[in-house]
Amino acid sequence: MEPLWKLAYLLEPAPLTLMLTAVAVTFGSAFRALNYGKEMERNRDLSEASITLDRSQALMIPVMSSCSLLMMFYLFSSVSQLLTAFTAVAAASSLYFCLSPYIAHIKSQFGLTDPFVSRCCSKPFTRIQGLLLLLCSGTVAAWLVSGHWILNNLLGISLCIAFVSHVRLPNIKVCAMLLGCLFVYDIFWVFFSERFFGANVMVSVATQQASNPVHTVANSLSLPGLQLITKKLELPVKIVFPRNLFGGVTPGGSAADFMMLGLGDMAIPAMLLALVLCFDHRKSRDSVKPLDLASSKGQKYIWYATSGYGVGLVTALAAGILTRSPQPALLYLVPSTLGPIVVVSWMRKELLELWEGQTPDMNDKAHLTEV
Repeated sequence: MEPLWKLAYLLEPAPLTLMLTAVAVTFGSAFRALNYGKEMERNRDLSEASITLDRSQALMIPVMSSCSLLMMFYLFSSVSQLLTAFTAVAAASSLYFCLSPYIAHIKSQFGLTDPFVSRCCSKPFTRIQGLLLLLCSGTVAAWLVSGHWILNNLLGISLCIAFVSHVRLPNIKVCAMLLGCLFVYDIFWVFFSERFFGANVMVSVATQQASNPVHTVANSLSLPGLQLITKKLELPVKIVFPRNLFGGVTPGGSAADFMMLGLGDMAIPAMLLALVLCFDHRKSRDSVKPLDLASSKGQKYIWYATSGYGVGLVTALAAGILTRSPQPALLYLVPSTLGPIVVVSWMRKELLELWEGQTPDMNDKAHLTEV
């Protein structure tokens, strides 16, 4: 056990930036999920509606995650280039999803004309959308060439926001089931996997770097500028910050040079935040704004969940410093986010409503259409 004064490390730029980024991404993902749902209701476009998990699907997530983790542990070197290619496509799509509302807002504010170019997947495709797609593809290409950690974080954050917007939880009952299973999943793979597999599976997978298919192709074709293309890539399944944040590190540097947090440690709590934010929205019957701090019944649930997430994240990082060993973040994040929501809703006599969930009626839909 390290002395307590070592906790001062949490105030250094790298851990402080990591914590602030994680809280902002988790909070922002919940609001993007709410706005995406309102957008689909407004346009009456149910073809792109989010997937709402049921109990069986929630139980399958830890199982499938465990299978994927083992596959990555044993076969990562064999499938890393294919995985990189798949991730690149998913990252470009997610970045497009995240940026499109801002482009639409700018277009409406300045009255920009945006003629249709063609139809793609039975949807109209405009010139500005084409330029945005090129921008997103160029960003992914820059990441493939440079492997820079800032681009890695940008793409990882986009993936997190897109996931939370498209995969939702119906109520606290399913949420508690999912979080409880992932709580056990995280603890097992971090603390106990070495006993069964001879190595810490979670840490091994998290610190592996993928072979860059762009470098492989450029090398086979003897293209010029090969030395500028990084051989190894950190996949955007986590956010990373150099421990020497202002000094930085060279692309392809050792994993020990970085602090990291898995996307799941942001996306899974963000699903809870999105759930309670939708509940807050339905209760208030107003458009929820980030600066609207109070509801008619006191603080909104979103603020209890966000505060709890921040506390849990600080606790997880502090435990890692004091024990000098990797920590399963969900061990701290699940109680610190789900706990306050359950306690506060029980005190307000709203726990049953949150527990069972409530399908919005036609008045809710009409209200969403007006917002």
